[in-house]
Amino acid sequence: MKLLSTFFFVLLTLSSLQAQTTKDSIMFKRIADEVFTNGKAYENLRFLCKQAGPRLSGSPQAEKAVKETFRMMKEMGADTVCLQPCMVPHWVRGAKENAILVDAKGNPVSLNICALGNSVGTGKAGIKAEVIEVCSFKQLDSLGISGVKGKIVFYNFPMNPTYIETFRAYGEAGQFRGRGPGMAAKYGAVGVMVRSLASNIDDYPHTGATTYNDSFPKIPAIAVSTRHAEWVSNELKKKNGLQLYFRTECEMLPDVQSYNVVGELRGTEFPNEIITVGGHLDSWDLAEGAHDDGAGCVQSMEVINIYKRLGLKPKRTIRVVLFMNEENGLRGGRKYAELAKAENKKHLFALESDAGGFTPRAFGFSAGGDTLARLRNWVPLFTNYGVYKFTEGGGGADIGPLRSLGTTLSGLSPDSQRYFDHHHAANDTFEWVNKRELELGAVNMILLLYVVEQNGL
Repeated sequence: MKLLSTFFFVLLTLSSLQAQTTKDSIMFKRIADEVFTNGKAYENLRFLCKQAGPRLSGSPQAEKAVKETFRMMKEMGADTVCLQPCMVPHWVRGAKENAILVDAKGNPVSLNICALGNSVGTGKAGIKAEVIEVCSFKQLDSLGISGVKGKIVFYNFPMNPTYIETFRAYGEAGQFRGRGPGMAAKYGAVGVMVRSLASNIDDYPHTGATTYNDSFPKIPAIAVSTRHAEWVSNELKKKNGLQLYFRTECEMLPDVQSYNVVGELRGTEFPNEIITVGGHLDSWDLAEGAHDDGAGCVQSMEVINIYKRLGLKPKRTIRVVLFMNEENGLRGGRKYAELAKAENKKHLFALESDAGGFTPRAFGFSAGGDTLARLRNWVPLFTNYGVYKFTEGGGGADIGPLRSLGTTLSGLSPDSQRYFDHHHAANDTFEWVNKRELELGAVNMILLLYVVEQNGL
């Protein structure tokens, strides 16, 4: 009799789980169908790119983006929309930037370059000096003051093409953009040129933030396109002592006030359990910031649109946050975490989209163990929409500061093979975003949020 009772209990449990899975599968399809037929992400991205344009922190375009996304979330029907003030850096590129290398035959050749973000400028006169190539910090150290002083250091470190995970290659190469100027200044360099962080060979220079070591002088820093990096390297092999001239007029102005834009769907059962989803509203000034990170912003706002259109009421509060100043300061993410800590609510989960509007492949999670194991039970329902795995290790720059509150962090992982063709470059424009891929990313983000707000962690 006891064995028979156990059998019927297991059968009942399995039947209940099957019923729940069927119910969730139906809801998943309702959500996906609504995004594909009545979604606003693609048109919102068009507006953000074409009407606001490049949105570097402190710029008039960033200010317009704040105003317009506030309006968008209000019109979608968010329960509340507010602005979170934060002081942000105000770096400006200036009117002119150019570079000329005198090649091995004595001919002056113009290079495709751009100033690195947060860099000091050369002034109107520019700088001219011998250029030396290094491929590692170890090589720079071996040259020392005698080999570097008074020269322009050219960091030529390609992104590793053998890595399928292109962000791994970006992380390795990124150290030269981030720390390279400070390291070169230590040995008396007068300027730095960095090979663009791009996985392909083309003519676009890619900008991005650099940092300085306060113990050494701040020296001007530029990025050069990958095609011209290859060419410069070949010329230096032909002849030592080549002269490089470059001019930039960038400068750092006093901090200005900007805002995170926050839209909220209030939880019906656990309103003090907060689920955050977002991307960063700022972008670099060379282009429209379509993939980085207009895509993440409009995908996040789509949560409000779809929940309201379907009449869904989340059990836990969902906050859509468009963070300001991810690119050259992270002030918005830190301010949000500071305010989150002060409000004394449980910040349960945070999801960020900041890897482009390409086809979604996976989600990464900061949590492991039982939490990740429970979440993985949902993977079979996600495979219908292009996400095939939930991996350990995830998050994002803007939600990272929430980790100290015990928040489980997650990041959307789209296919990354084309991302660094556009990242921080002038071709990061709306035309390079595919509507279907963008919407698939939004679908999967909303599905994940639905699972968490309904079931907790």
